[in-house]
Amino acid sequence: MTLSVLNRRAGARAAAWLADDLAAAPDVDAVDPARRGSAYERLVHPLLAAIGRRIAALTPAARLDRVHDDLLRAGIATRLRAEEVLAVNVLTAIGAACVAVGWAIAAAPPARLAVAGCAAVSVAGVALPRAWLRRKIAARRESIFRDLPDALDLMVIGMEAGVTFDGALQVVADHLDTPLGHELGRTLAEMELGLSRRDALQNLKRRVDVPELTMVVAALLQADALGMSVSRVLRVQAAEMRNKRRQWAREKAGKLPVKILFPLVVFIFPPVMVVIIGPAFSGLRNLFAG
Repeated sequence: MTLSVLNRRAGARAAAWLADDLAAAPDVDAVDPARRGSAYERLVHPLLAAIGRRIAALTPAARLDRVHDDLLRAGIATRLRAEEVLAVNVLTAIGAACVAVGWAIAAAPPARLAVAGCAAVSVAGVALPRAWLRRKIAARRESIFRDLPDALDLMVIGMEAGVTFDGALQVVADHLDTPLGHELGRTLAEMELGLSRRDALQNLKRRVDVPELTMVVAALLQADALGMSVSRVLRVQAAEMRNKRRQWAREKAGKLPVKILFPLVVFIFPPVMVVIIGPAFSGLRNLFAG
């Protein structure tokens, strides 16, 4: 793959990222054609947008910025806006409160139980969307952490073969159809649009917010400032990230016995005890009956 081909692909990707960044609201039809003309696009999305605009007028700007940063870290900022997430929070809270009140009217439990149940269901309605977003962020961070050593290895191979740093980013973006590959492609697009390498890497660090990637970015910025060999720095960082991933895998394996203990006690031990002790009880019953 020649450098001119890499540059042409990067230019096309830069135009796509620019269109996403300049849009005031995400174009859902462009992002997900399968939802074009669907009930979500015709009914739910306009409702969320209308409620979100009203909520945004009453919400502090710092709160909206935090939600937007969470959406960036979850990788869904082009599909959802912060105002829409807050609207979903409000709707789920109202829906949960209505369900709780309906249960209290229909079942007529004691007053304390009714109040506690309504409060618990309402809190769950508020917490569920936030928990879903946190889970998306955690899953994306884990995916980026797992792919980071492989991406660094690809960059080292490309740069040692004579490709520039921008070309190495393009190679990774082409070969890794993962969140890390998409983020590196976006970083390359920002540099193609005229942003300096330092600013583009700082934006990458802010969007992803993974400690291991932050270390790599800091090492790259330091190497760029001191005039060091970038490929050598990447090779050292790749080896370190592989060690971190190995330690992470060992830690996950060490936690497995604890996680499997509950299903083992609940679902495995009782049938085994019935199979082993059942015949003995039958024999004892016959003995005492005789």
